[in-house]
Amino acid sequence: MRRAVCPGSFDPMTNGHLDIIGRAAALFDEVYVAVLVNEAKQALFGADERITMLQQATATMGHVRVASFGGLLVDFCTERSVDTIVKGVRDSGELGYELQMAQMNRALSGVETVLLPTAPQWSFVSSSLVKEVARLGGDVEQLVPPYVLDRLRQRSPDRPDESI
Repeated sequence: MRRAVCPGSFDPMTNGHLDIIGRAAALFDEVYVAVLVNEAKQALFGADERITMLQQATATMGHVRVASFGGLLVDFCTERSVDTIVKGVRDSGELGYELQMAQMNRALSGVETVLLPTAPQWSFVSSSLVKEVARLGGDVEQLVPPYVLDRLRQRSPDRPDESI
């Protein structure tokens, strides 16, 4: 069985994330979406909330599982017999970083990495940018699923619903 993992903080999950997860699901028999829990970082959404949103997003993908992890991704992979990491790459700047991470993960555990170019319509989308635009009252409706948009709106009670 071919198993892969799509790791990330998913704070919040975007349509770009869903595109990569869906494409990974088409290539592998089982896909884990691994939500990074980093207590040192201040997340907008808690790990349980991010997991819930991802479970909602992948509910129709029968062979996609959502789980959290802390520490090294390769340990997550070893525990679940995952031999491939799938990551989306938006631009050449990310490519250099992801290549270095891929080489480190392979050296540590033998886990391979598949880098998928982001679909053009999502190439500018990042969780950080979505949070910032939403915080400032910009429209992110086309960038995230409706249930993520609702939660973003709940985090900004001073703004009218249509402004986020």
